[in-house]
This record gives sequence, C-alpha cells and structure tokens, in this order.
Amino acid sequence: MTLRLAETFTISRSSEDEAEVVDVELRKGDMSGFGEAAPIDRYDESTESALAYLEANADALGDDPFALDEIFDRLPREQFAARAAIDAALHDLQGKLVGEPVHRLLGLPRGGPPTSWTIWLGDPDDMARRAEMATADGRFRRLKLKLGARDGLDVERVRAVRGVTDLPLQVDVNEYWSLDEAIEYLPQMDLQYCEQPLPAGSEDGRELKRKSPVPIFVDEDCHTLDDVSACAERAHGINIKLAKSGGIREAVRMAHAARALGLGVMLGCMIESGLGIAAGAHIASLCDHVDLDGNLLLADDPRPGVELVDGVQLPSNAPGLGVKALSSYRVAAGGVEPEGTV
Repeated sequence: MTLRLAETFTISRSSEDEAEVVDVELRKGDMSGFGEAAPIDRYDESTESALAYLEANADALGDDPFALDEIFDRLPREQFAARAAIDAALHDLQGKLVGEPVHRLLGLPRGGPPTSWTIWLGDPDDMARRAEMATADGRFRRLKLKLGARDGLDVERVRAVRGVTDLPLQVDVNEYWSLDEAIEYLPQMDLQYCEQPLPAGSEDGRELKRKSPVPIFVDEDCHTLDDVSACAERAHGINIKLAKSGGIREAVRMAHAARALGLGVMLGCMIESGLGIAAGAHIASLCDHVDLDGNLLLADDPRPGVELVDGVQLPSNAPGLGVKALSSYRVAAGGVEPEGTV
C-alpha cells in the first residue's frame, strides 16, 4: 500500500512524498489480527523483501497466537519490519480473542508522553514558519527539528524556531554531523535531546557523550536488544522503533534493558498509517519521549485507530490494537495473497 504525505518530507539524506508499507492479516477461526510493516531502506529492507519474508515463513507461525517466543524463535532474525507486522498482528489477534486492548494485555496504562511534531529540514525561516503554523492550534506540545544539511545553518534553524515558540525542542541529525560540529553546535542550542548526531558506529560517540551539554539519544545505532548495552557507552538514551526492533515484544525488552543501564527511552516511528502507529502507542507509557507522528504527516490516514488528545497519541480502548477495517495482505498457510476490505 502507498501512503501519501501531506507535504514533501525532507531529512538530511533524502526527501519523500509517499511511503510504501505492507499490511498483514493473521486469522484464527473467524477472528483476524492486523499489523503493518514499514520497511526502512537505510537497512536494505523494502516492501518486496518484506512480502518475500512473509511468504517464505508463513508456515512458521503455527496455530497458537499466544506462543510468541516459540513463533519468533522459528522466524529468521532478518526483515525486521516484516517481523514487526507479524508481531503487531499477533498482539491484535490476542486482544480480540480475550476482549482486551493491547496495553492492558501488557499491563500498561493507556497514555504516554506527548508526541513530538516533526519539522522537516528546510532553511531557517521556512522551518520557523512551519513551526509557527504547527503550534497555532495547540495540538502539539513538543517539536522535533530535522537537521544535518551540512550548510552551517543548523544553529540558525534552532534559533529561528525558538524565536516563534516556547515549546520544548528536540533535534534529529540523522548521522550528518562530525564530532567537531556536534561539540560546536550543541552548547548553542536549547534542546531536550539530540538524536543520532554522529554516523552509526562512530568511535567518537564516547567522547561526545562526555562533552555534550545536551542528552544524546541514538537511533541508527540501536536496532534490537542486542544493541542496547553498547549504546550505554556512547549515548544517554535510545530510540526504539518497532520497524527496527521487530515489534512490540522486542521493544518492551529493550525499554526494560535501557532502564537497567540508566538510559533514557524514546519511542519513534516511520511514515506509517494509524495501524503502525497504534502498535507503538500501546507501549508509549514505557518511554520518556515519544515521536509518533507518522500518521499525522499523511494527506489521509487510511487506518484510523489512534486519537491525538492534548498532544498525546492515545491508543484505542477497543480489543487488540483497536484499528478500523482495512485492506490487507493475508498471511496463510499457502503464502501471502492480496485481501480486500475486511
């Protein structure tokens, strides 16, 4: 399925007007669970590779939607967006079978921190103009600025936005600063945190953590539970995305591991419909910061099921993920086949 954005979305390494996702349906009897895969090309994943993974591994799902550990032990540890879609569909199915929303299945409260609203990369005046428009109606309580244009204007971008709003600001550099740039820029910025300023795996991460006056959260450096302990050496916090980690179950483990290591926890997203965002919203209470605006960036969200209330992306109280009917791809014993509206 193609999701069309309301505006061109620009970060340091790319621009996009639309995003492709794969929707999955899992059935047990007359009950269906749904999930969404948002493949990340930065990690060599695509809708084609996600569909191929689903088709090749349909038989590994078995017939017990509650046997999560057994299911994911059978599935190859690759194509993490596809794994996240299966994980979300299993949680959705579980909730519907027992009549409870996913957050209650997990023993979590419904709410979480306010989501940030992303101000995509542009010139300083343009970013300030868009920030002013985004905050005019009071819907958002946090702003996240995309930086990393390599034009020497990132400090001006933050100052321009700060000139039009008092809301807390966060920045995401998407790996596009050097250590020298980060050390120069961050003391001049009024921020809650800075996300992934250095390239993933940079040996300079430890030094930046020591010297930065702003908390450093890593995204591209942190994919699954196996990465969390190493991140404690180079960052103050981690950004968990279901499409990177492989789903709700792994994300919950990552959040608890991060807490044990004294790390902050952020929950991020890709460009996703309400179906993908709902899976994250059900675990948002585990996090210090939330960036779940992917569905809000769309021209039209085809999968309603998350409600923005006082800046918080609230999941439904309906059973499962609580997302409305959708067109999907069904994972069945015979493979993956297109499915109509259900």
